Amino acid sequence: MDKKHTKHTNLVKKHTDNFAPNEVAILGTKCGVIADLVNDVSKKLSQYNLGYFDASHAKDLQQNTLTEYTFHHEGNLHINTTSSINKYEQRLQFYNHDLVFINGNHYQGAKQILILDDEKEASVKKRLDQLTNIQFVVKLSENSRYFDCLLERFPNIKNSTSYTINEIDKISNHIHHLIKENIAPVKGLVLIGGKSTRMGTDKSELDYFGKPQKEHAKELLESCSLETYYSVRDYSISLETTHEIPDTFLNLGPFGGICTAFQKDPNTAWLVLATDLPFVNEELITLLLQKRNPSKIATAIKGSNKDFPEPLIALYEPKAYGKLLQYLAQGYSCPRKMLINSDVEIVEVEDDLIRNINTPKDFKEAKRELNS
Repeated sequence: MDKKHTKHTNLVKKHTDNFAPNEVAILGTKCGVIADLVNDVSKKLSQYNLGYFDASHAKDLQQNTLTEYTFHHEGNLHINTTSSINKYEQRLQFYNHDLVFINGNHYQGAKQILILDDEKEASVKKRLDQLTNIQFVVKLSENSRYFDCLLERFPNIKNSTSYTINEIDKISNHIHHLIKENIAPVKGLVLIGGKSTRMGTDKSELDYFGKPQKEHAKELLESCSLETYYSVRDYSISLETTHEIPDTFLNLGPFGGICTAFQKDPNTAWLVLATDLPFVNEELITLLLQKRNPSKIATAIKGSNKDFPEPLIALYEPKAYGKLLQYLAQGYSCPRKMLINSDVEIVEVEDDLIRNINTPKDFKEAKRELNS
């Protein structure tokens, strides 16, 4: 039987809604009311990276011939662009957002919040087909009614969770749950594909604890309930006995290993651990998981007396994949450079816990310390 021809490589796709990884459209009332609600909720959820996707109501607007970037010294950026709407481009623009609110009067979102406004029955009736996944209902007043068209299409809608427009805390809490539901699971990645040039022998095979260090590192991550894989340059053993991810980003060192893991599963956060960090223990891994901030690009360990984070004991969120590829496109394959210049959660620890062991002398001293 002939295999079906496929024109393109069948890659694992990142989960996404229509325009963003996680979105909710708000519709059923005036645009100003929607914008005010978004602003009020955003103040309550300021710990997250939130966006708002709206349409301009301006008339007779001339097309831009120049994209303008206006930076404010406080860090704000205003962009006036020549871009038109395209779901693939929007997904790139909204890649780092934890949630994007959409003005549902103009664009359809994969999830919806329906506002009951007695004056907008005709508008809602027109958009019934856009109501595919209602999260909850917001009433402009206690007496706001469910329109006949809604009751006909959704016979159980009165049983849906509902709030009044002034219950901002309750609405924010519900939206908070929508964000948390979208937080990626974490898997472990032990980097063992290095050349170990200075050590003169494979660092992943060194014995600090009565077994090869790669096995100890994997067990360490697994003890924290992480499904863990080896990052390798190519397959070495049967996949039935080991979780191996052979590099598809070749000759890029740890950077390529991390990108390859994301290519295998872009919907997972990866806790990366190198095998030349033998002083990393279960308490440190647990601390990193406890301090995880999924709203950031990554959560990284930094020595208290070091200037920069350690990229090979770090938890990379799914949004880090796009950022790594952007740096690769500029000709950089250093994960530390990406971390230094991105929005990262830093966890400070004692320097000795993340001491790199790179030479035979380092190995002998480290083994003596660990055994004592």
